[in-house]
This record gives sequence, C-alpha cells and structure tokens, in this order.
Amino acid sequence: MAYKLSEGSLEIIMNGGLYDKPVMQVLGSKKIQGSGANERYRLLVSDGKHSHSFAMIATQLNDMLISGELSDYSVIQINKFITSVLKNTGKGEKRVMIILDITMLAPGTEVGKKLGNPQTWSEESVTTSTPAQTPMQPVPQQTPALVHSLAKPAAGPSLDSSLLGSQMTHPIASLSPYQNKWVIKARVMNKSPIRTWSNAKGEGKLFSMDLCDESGEIRATAFRNECEKFYDMIQVDKVYYISRCQLKTANKQFSTLKNDYEMTFTPDTVVAECMEDASTLPTVKYDYVPISDIANKSPDTILDVIGVCKSASDVQELTAKSTGKLLKKREATLVDQSGGAIVLTLWGNEAETFDASSNPVVSAKGARVAEFNGSKSLSCLASTMLRCNPDVPEAHRLRGWYDNGGANMDTVNISARAGGQPGGSGEWITFSEAEARRLGTGEKGDYYTLLGVLTFIFAENAVYKACPQEQCNKKLVDQENGLFRCEKCNREYPNYKYRLLLGANVSDPTGDQRITAFNEAAEAMLGQSAADVGRMSEYDKAAYTQLFEDVKFRTFVFNFRTKMETYSDEARLKTTVMSAKPVHYKDANAKLIKSITALSGVQV
Repeated sequence: MAYKLSEGSLEIIMNGGLYDKPVMQVLGSKKIQGSGANERYRLLVSDGKHSHSFAMIATQLNDMLISGELSDYSVIQINKFITSVLKNTGKGEKRVMIILDITMLAPGTEVGKKLGNPQTWSEESVTTSTPAQTPMQPVPQQTPALVHSLAKPAAGPSLDSSLLGSQMTHPIASLSPYQNKWVIKARVMNKSPIRTWSNAKGEGKLFSMDLCDESGEIRATAFRNECEKFYDMIQVDKVYYISRCQLKTANKQFSTLKNDYEMTFTPDTVVAECMEDASTLPTVKYDYVPISDIANKSPDTILDVIGVCKSASDVQELTAKSTGKLLKKREATLVDQSGGAIVLTLWGNEAETFDASSNPVVSAKGARVAEFNGSKSLSCLASTMLRCNPDVPEAHRLRGWYDNGGANMDTVNISARAGGQPGGSGEWITFSEAEARRLGTGEKGDYYTLLGVLTFIFAENAVYKACPQEQCNKKLVDQENGLFRCEKCNREYPNYKYRLLLGANVSDPTGDQRITAFNEAAEAMLGQSAADVGRMSEYDKAAYTQLFEDVKFRTFVFNFRTKMETYSDEARLKTTVMSAKPVHYKDANAKLIKSITALSGVQV
C-alpha cells in the first residue's frame, strides 16, 4: 500500500510557516525528562523529504507511545500543533514543534520501513523570521494551520512593549529554567484562597493558581507583594498573557499537575488579560475516567471524573487531629453510563455552597482516589477544579442519558462501604447484618446505612458550652467570674457557643444499638439548631424536655460509623451518627421491593 507524506511540510513549519494537517512518518522516539505522568517524549519525524528530531508530543499523547500504538514507521496526520523558538546554547535559536493531536493513518507494524529518502533538516537553515517573511507553499488544497503569534492584548499598557511585536507565545510544555524571554497565553483553571504563614524567617502571604494551554499545564505561585498585586486581578476561567516569572523544579508534594516545573511570580512579572475571540483561546483539557473503572485504580491516583449527582449528604463538621481546625465536608454520589456510582467528598466552601437539588452534572479535574476496606471513593484536593454543569460534550451526553432513563438505571456503588448515601445507590443493612459482617472490628472502622427508629434519647448533658473559636469545639470550664476557660486554647473568654452531643438508642426489627451523635447530626435528629437547644436548656426547661419527648420513635435513614474501642479494659463497639435524614418513602419502598424480589424470586 502506498502512503503519501506531505513532502516539504517540515521545511515550511521549521521556518515558521503555516501548514494544515501535514502527514508525516515517525522514525524514532526518545524520553527526554520526567517520570510517570510527567514523562516527555521527543520524536524523529519525516515528511519524506526532510527528517527532524525536535518534535515533542503533548503529555496527553504519551499513552499512544507507551502502549505501542504509536511506534517507529507509523504514518500519522498531525491535526494540531504549535511551534516554539528556544535558546540553543552556543548555537542561537531552535524551533521546536509541539504535537497536540494526531490521527493514526497506518501503524508502524503495517508500514515496516522508512518512506522516501529524507535528509536531516539542517539547523543552520532555520531562521527566526516571521511567517510573513517566510515562503509558504503548502500542498494544494491545504489551508493554513493556526500558529500562536502574539497579538497585542487590549490590556496592553500593563504589558511591556518589548514583549510584543512579532514574538510568538511559548507553549507551556516547552518552558524550562534555561529560558529567559518568553510569553505564555494561558487559561486560569483554578485559584487558591490567600494563605498566610509565619516561621523563623518571617511571615507573609501567598496564593497559587493552575494554568493551562493547548500543550499542557503548570502551577504558578505569587508571594507577598505579588500576592497583593495580582490576586484580585486574576480571575478563574479567564485567559492571560504572562511573562517574566521564575521557573524551578516542581514540588510534587504540593502539586499534581503533569509538569516537572512550576512558576513563581517576581517583581518583574507581567500579566495582561487576553481579550481575543474566545474560540481561539486555550481550553481546559480533561481525561475523564468512567466511574466503573475507578474500582481498579490504585489509592492516591489523581484523575478526572464526570457524573450526575444522584444524591448528597448534609454538610458535616469534623476536627482535624493534626491542627485542631474545624473542617466542613459534604459527600456527593455520582453516577454515569458505565453503571458505576462513587462518592466524591467536597470540602470547605465548596461543600457549603454545593446544591444537589437539581441533580447537576459534576466535573472534577484532579480528584484523588481513596480506599477504605476495599471500597473506593474520591476526594477533592485544594488543587481540584470542580465544575457543575460544565459546557463540555461529556456533560451534555450525561444530561441526556440521565433525563431519559439513566436516573432509574441499576448502578454498582463502589463506595458502598465508604459512604453510601440515603436516596442514592448505597446499600441499606440491618443491625443483625452489620453484626454478621463483623462491621467495626477492623482497624479503621466501617460505615453503613440503616433504616431505624430513635427509641430513646438522653436529654441530660445533651448540650454544652464550647470554645467560641471556629476551629475549636472544646468544652469550656466556667470560672464563675463571668469568664469561661478553654484548656485546649489556654485562654479565657467572656462568650461561648452551644454544641450538641447526644446519646441515644436506635432500633430496627433485628436489634438495637447505643449511638452517639455530634453537632450537625444531632441538629438533624432534633430538628433544632444547637443555639436554640442551648437557649431552651437555659431559659425554658419545659420546652427543652418536650423537644426530646417529641423526637422519640421518629424514623430516620442513618449513616453510621462503627469501630471497636476499649473502655476500662472492656472492648465494645462505638457507633457514631454521621448523618440522619427523614425517610423518603418512594426510595424506601423501591429498596424494599427490590429486596423482596431478590429473596423470593417473585416480581412485586
């Protein structure tokens, strides 16, 4: 079979010209830096007339090379590429082609040989002239491909004019600490809140953001003065021209981006918003993993996921053991066409503001896989980019699937024991089933969901006065002089906040269990805020007593955490209420009918 290469295309491209979708042959490949997800590869490509070894593939194409799909002698069509001029020590400048998207025309095993007699492209013939000064004779019926020439942005006065002119923007993938003059055009994927620090060397503040263009992504951090200067100016999802940052090796402890380098803003850093037509601007690249496939991923894997939020828990509060800081979280159960369901944990402001009432499509770029007792779940990191109903094709397909029968599809919840939610696809079990499965006897405890009745609740000492600091919930000691002391903070306060700590009994047809409910779960069970319950306990004892009488024998869908603990040399289960919700009888009946059908074999 004859394979026609785009002869002469390399000469045009390496002289800064334009060429649409050239057909080339891969003659070799070499890893040049990085490891794992950050590996970068250089290709030796040929157009049949010339060969050139300074072509790099974007990281999203690495799998094609690693799997062997893209091999020596493969014939490919390069659908999208950009070029960058790099400093070549002692030899002037060198133009590099970054390949962003390809179509495989013929695998190397089928071609089996070098096509034509290509001559090595001479670097001395490469010029830095602009495309307008370079002869461009593409093959007939070809149209020019887009090359990123730097048009002067509308916010031009803030950008040094020496950076403009005919200079090209550099792809993020081509940046390295060995370059001095460069300009990138990048979209802000996310931006952290301003954080402060204090140590022996001083104190200050910083913020970081994740940037992307068509070639890759990179983390940028601004400290002190630069933090104040740029924080309000830079907005998420907007595109900016950025130059004169310091580049250094990325600290993988704090960044999960696929780049071996990161940027630090300096006093000379220049930032200007790009006001071009949105269709020409860099877009965020997603590599979504089907939910059912996440069950096979290793813990701590960072991945992109998209799914419809079928249900979500209430906001829960917990205290970090290491810092004592109060954390807020919400667990959302996502489903997709793969038949899988998984819990995604949201934190902080995202947990508080998340609205699951309309079953939104949720996209998470850079979520971390967690494993607990063989179950997999996902957790958002500070760097995770979370979007509801994003304008991407995958979201539109999911919306159509869910609204046209997907909502009733049977799914396998791979997080069933890591936080299955009532109303979602989490399994409901009984106390006898929990005992038979020996839940709670493991080292880290177990989670399960149960439909139960609140048969008794202990009103005495159910509310206490806690430290008023947001990150502390320690019970205060009344100094009996108008002040209250927190032993944890080692301070005295004139005020306090009320917190709930309930002890109760929950029963179902198979047994009962003593349970403990902390503030948010206790508020859900009582139907009153901790502040209101506290005021009743102080000023209206009759209403306080009646509140606890009224809640007896109410039915809830409980999400429990159970773990074996030792009290006075006696081991016993401690069961804590993570959430308590009123029964949605439509969902409850559907689960009961499904159980009856499974046990009896009779369709109900």
